[in-house]
Amino acid sequence: MFDKNIQRNWHPLKGQPLTEMDRKILAFQNKGKLCPSRDLIKTPEQIEGIRRAGVLNTAVLDMVAENIKAGMSTEAINTLVHNFTIEHGGIPAPLNYEGFPKSVCVSVNDVVCHGIPSEEEILQEGDIVNVDVTTILDGFFADASRMFIIGKTSPEKEKLVKVAKECLEIGMEAAHPYCFVGDIGNAIAKHAHKNGFTIVRDLCGHGTGNHFHEEPDVEHYGRKGTGMLLVPGMVFTIEPMVNMGDWEVVVDEEDGWQVYTEDYQPSAQWEHTFLMTEDGLEILTK
Repeated sequence: MFDKNIQRNWHPLKGQPLTEMDRKILAFQNKGKLCPSRDLIKTPEQIEGIRRAGVLNTAVLDMVAENIKAGMSTEAINTLVHNFTIEHGGIPAPLNYEGFPKSVCVSVNDVVCHGIPSEEEILQEGDIVNVDVTTILDGFFADASRMFIIGKTSPEKEKLVKVAKECLEIGMEAAHPYCFVGDIGNAIAKHAHKNGFTIVRDLCGHGTGNHFHEEPDVEHYGRKGTGMLLVPGMVFTIEPMVNMGDWEVVVDEEDGWQVYTEDYQPSAQWEHTFLMTEDGLEILTK
């Protein structure tokens, strides 16, 4: 994990003339805004590596989409993800990450995230399921998740899944070069609230690419103009967690991983890894 106590500052390269990016970032920094340091800007070679990891990560989720169904255990999904990733030259990043015991997170109904696959948990008609895949390929990371509806579910759950996806899309639209993390969160929260849902505040998106988790924190609520400045070359996830009930969550005391809604109402989440470019966001996990 990244060290949140590091004081971030932008420093132009020694002996090099100021670029247009340098001038823009320094102008924000001089106004007291939180700006990235140069190590958060990916090189062209790193971007290509992350892009390749994204292709494999997408293939893993496509494979899950072809196989997920009522009657299968969440452990069966874990086995499919693990084997497919290894067979295609990748490494499932969640496995043994800070003690996480499986290769994928599978979160059903009121599990917000970090669901641990189990032989005992069998998918049922009407379940809504988040499958969160992070893949390492040649040392680079890509992270994405999708929602799956098992068979036919209630209109309320259908709306929750739909609005959660819209929240991700609206967050994407709010992000542009030299905007702030808070601009994304503000747009997402407004859409969720307009539809009668809430946004989880205890978990967020994050920088990624060279490591599983990097700066910045990408919160899915907040005020415009707050949080870190987002500039071309940064890679991060947007992954709003949208609850049908209250936004509060609890962590399973036994395993220390699985996050549940406090009121046992369903939750939904969609996620992509993005590259900020001069023209806006590029999805690296299509």
